[in-house]
Amino acid sequence: MRTGCLATGIDAAGVSIGAERIAARTVVWAAGVAASPLGRTLGAPLDRAGRVRVGPDLSVPGHPEIFVIGDLAAIESEGRPVPGIAPAAKQMGAHAARAVRSRIAGRAALPAFRYRDYGLLATIGRRAAVALIGGVRLSGYPAWLAWLFAHIYFLIGFRNRVVVLLEWAWSYWTFERHARIVIGGGGPAG
Repeated sequence: MRTGCLATGIDAAGVSIGAERIAARTVVWAAGVAASPLGRTLGAPLDRAGRVRVGPDLSVPGHPEIFVIGDLAAIESEGRPVPGIAPAAKQMGAHAARAVRSRIAGRAALPAFRYRDYGLLATIGRRAAVALIGGVRLSGYPAWLAWLFAHIYFLIGFRNRVVVLLEWAWSYWTFERHARIVIGGGGPAG
């Protein structure tokens, strides 16, 4: 394990750290996250990660016409930072949309944004996942089933649910994996 190093190259044979080459079949890279540089263009206060500090309604302080949501927004809900995850972004988007509709209709301001944590799910392998739902911890096959059903449930439209379920079932039973990420190989395709 190497910490505090700058990886200058990663390929199928290993990793380069400057002039040093480390042969490896598996490389795990963990890095910090920084907010999109777009936040700096607003001239609004930022947190140390570069996220925009927004008001309780998710608008930029001094600019009620600008809303910032998702992992670019720095906001607390019930005294805790709202995590930069998709469920939080979806909730923020719905809140900002209600705020815009409310303003257009000339109604009073909405209550402050409140994040509701419905749990966390992560697949970690074939028939293996971890889940934390309402204080209940699951792992292995039961967590994998929860992950599967949650992801199918939140797809939009019956047709999408059926198509994705069939594609996942095919991939599961045939061991085929269609999604691949290829990082420059220098060859004809890279």
